[in-house]
Amino acid sequence: MAGTLGFSYVGLVFLVMLFVPNLLWARSKPQGYSPAEESRALRLCERTGEALTCACALIFSDFNLRPWSPWCWWLAAAFALMALYDMWWVRYFRSSRTLSDFYSSFFGVPLAGATLPVLAFFLLGVYGRVALMLAAALLLGIGHIGIHHQHQKKLVR
Repeated sequence: MAGTLGFSYVGLVFLVMLFVPNLLWARSKPQGYSPAEESRALRLCERTGEALTCACALIFSDFNLRPWSPWCWWLAAAFALMALYDMWWVRYFRSSRTLSDFYSSFFGVPLAGATLPVLAFFLLGVYGRVALMLAAALLLGIGHIGIHHQHQKKLVR
C-alpha cells in the first residue's frame, strides 16, 4: 500500500482530463461566483488534497496499466467517473453558466463537478493500492465537496 515510485502515464491522463476543463472554466466562471466566503479549514483541506492528489497521480507507477485481472475494474470505474466528469463540463459549457449549472448534479451524482473527480481519484488509489492517494483523495473530497456544498446551500436560501 506504500506505492512504487515512478512516472504514471495513467495519472497524467487523469490530470489532463481534470485540468483542461478547469482551465477553460477560468475564462467562463459562473455569473456571481465568489470564493470570498469559503471556510478556511475547507480551503486548507482542498488545497492540500489537490497538491497531494496531483503529486501521487504522477509519481506512483502503480496506476499504470497491467495485465488484465478483476482488479482492473477499479481502473475502469475510475476512468468512467472521469469521463462522466468531462461530460458534466460539456453540459456546463453549453448551459447559461449560472451558479445553479455549476453546482448541479449529473446522472444522479450530487455536486458532480466536485464529487466525480474526487471519487475517480479515490478509485484510482484503490486500483493502484496506494494509501497516500486514498488519503489525498479523502482530504480533497472533504475540502472540495465541502466548499461546493457551502456554495450550493447559499443558492437554496
